[in-house]
Amino acid sequence: MSTATLTGVCPECETDLTVPPVTLGETLSCPECLLTLRVEAVEDGRLTLEMVEMQLRDWGQ
Repeated sequence: MSTATLTGVCPECETDLTVPPVTLGETLSCPECLLTLRVEAVEDGRLTLEMVEMQLRDWGQ
């Protein structure tokens, strides 16, 4: 029994990623650089990933 997986490349560190099926707009983390990535497109088992810019909370320090 085989499980469908998708592949993509981290746009920051160029690590090859293999993930279970995901949907458009879903986020995941690169295991190498820990960058948060958003799925922009899924075509023929390949993911197009974009970096998600994280807003850090200003604690006034």
